[in-house]
Amino acid sequence: MLKAKLGIAPIAWSNDDLPQLGGDTPLSICLSESHQAGFQGVETGGKFPKTSEALKPLLKEYQLELVSGWYSGTLLDNTLEDEINQALPQLQLFKACGAACLVYGETAGTIQNQQQIPLSQRRRLTDEQVRAYGEKLSQFGKFCADYGVPLAFHHHMGTAIEDEHDIDRLMAVTTKEVGLLFDAGHLVFAGVDPLSILKKHGARINHVHTKDVRREVLSSLDWNKDSFLDAVLKGVYTVPGDGMIDFEEITRTLAALEYQGWFVVEAEQDPAKAPPLKYARIGHSTLQKALKAAGYTLVEGRLS
Repeated sequence: MLKAKLGIAPIAWSNDDLPQLGGDTPLSICLSESHQAGFQGVETGGKFPKTSEALKPLLKEYQLELVSGWYSGTLLDNTLEDEINQALPQLQLFKACGAACLVYGETAGTIQNQQQIPLSQRRRLTDEQVRAYGEKLSQFGKFCADYGVPLAFHHHMGTAIEDEHDIDRLMAVTTKEVGLLFDAGHLVFAGVDPLSILKKHGARINHVHTKDVRREVLSSLDWNKDSFLDAVLKGVYTVPGDGMIDFEEITRTLAALEYQGWFVVEAEQDPAKAPPLKYARIGHSTLQKALKAAGYTLVEGRLS
């Protein structure tokens, strides 16, 4: 029996990089509506408490688990020792709260949060730079695994690891302790066939984010003028079931790879245009149907 759980990220309610998108929405609304929409867990965001003493009772109040959460890594330009010291508070929080993994995004030189910098100007690495980075990342991944909070590396638009070429090179020079977060929305945005990544790197996938892409918005973007945040504001992302991605095919492929774990809806859009509870329910319903068709059983309690 393949086991799965459904989680959601708070970015649909409140976007940390674009305060105009839900900046005034209290965390209590995000948590209560996440539960109302049927999700079992949530990922963290900027408004979440930073201590387990504060976070655990809050999650319990809304009958939610801590799935994981974004970590802004800087290993590309940082030393391993400094990165470990930087990450320890979040690792401690996640371990205490039972999180499945640490979502590592490489933010050294990122333009994902720079609205004035167009998509075409993101950082690019040479093969030698990727090799050196991979060595440090593998050591950091081993530290995370030994600590009890596995690393899930998030390829992401606007960062140095964005497209298929970047992912292929990174996977080739890192050890198995560097898990791969699979995000079909970021892959499609980057011009990548998600099934190609599943075929090549399926064994490394240890966490799944699900966001959909609006084809008409994606095709209208000017990569020499529009930034990643411009694309978000234009509505490039939405929840599963409201865009161009076939999540039934993706879940079938993940099932064939025997992936078990969290499937997290993480779709940043304008809450004024896309009411979060309404869209959370669309995402939940779409994924629930796709997972059931693929042979998954939604479970409560621990996955292992």
